[in-house]
Amino acid sequence: MTAGLILNATICFAITVSSFAFAWVLASSEDKHNDKSKPALWALVILWSLVALTYLPTTIRMVAAVTGHPSLDLIMYNLAAVPFSMVTVPLVFFILYVITGDQKISGYISFLFILFGATYLALLYSNGVIGPTITGYSSMFSINSDIAINIYLVGLFVIPTAMILGMMLLIFLQRMPRRLRYRTALPLVAISFVFDFMLTDMITNLDVMQMAARIFVLIGTVLAFLAYFPPSTLQRTLGIKKFQHERYEEEEEDENDF
Repeated sequence: MTAGLILNATICFAITVSSFAFAWVLASSEDKHNDKSKPALWALVILWSLVALTYLPTTIRMVAAVTGHPSLDLIMYNLAAVPFSMVTVPLVFFILYVITGDQKISGYISFLFILFGATYLALLYSNGVIGPTITGYSSMFSINSDIAINIYLVGLFVIPTAMILGMMLLIFLQRMPRRLRYRTALPLVAISFVFDFMLTDMITNLDVMQMAARIFVLIGTVLAFLAYFPPSTLQRTLGIKKFQHERYEEEEEDENDF
């Protein structure tokens, strides 16, 4: 039992470190972005910071399970629920800003998802959770509110996922250079990957599925880093040697660049 929990804690810690590192690298590249692209950049910085802040207390949870501290486990679960419920906000802002280029409209609509997240948290905290149930691979909690789960599924999962898929469809329907297609589509795939498996992580009642979901979240984080900072060998393979870190910068050769 201890070995499985330690492995789980290690995976969560790896997600935390990699997400924080990615957010830091993105923030450090601010001077390479023009004023038009900075709102989208900082939305991504906040997004990956929230992912890290979700898995930092989750790491502590797994350690608490190993050491036999269920009260600390519960506290960390409730703490992790806060950034988890707000991950959708910068994600929605990012997508809307890329599509519309209007910071105010993106901000107003994103605020609605803050309300969704707050409602989810209110129901979660008022109804409580069942657990923890310590298994060979994880410490499991069950949300004691079907309404809270439905709010998250509909308001905080289905709508953003549909937005991601819709944006990806627009990207593939447009004629654009391979380099531009790479730097717009792959980040969305990585974000969707992380977002979907974070939800699986939080609502599953199977420890093995939760462990698998966390592994895929870690893979998604690495994929996102490669999307923004591809190594030279990958650039040559995909034919994107002129890939630049600046996103959404207006260029003569990329008329549809965001």
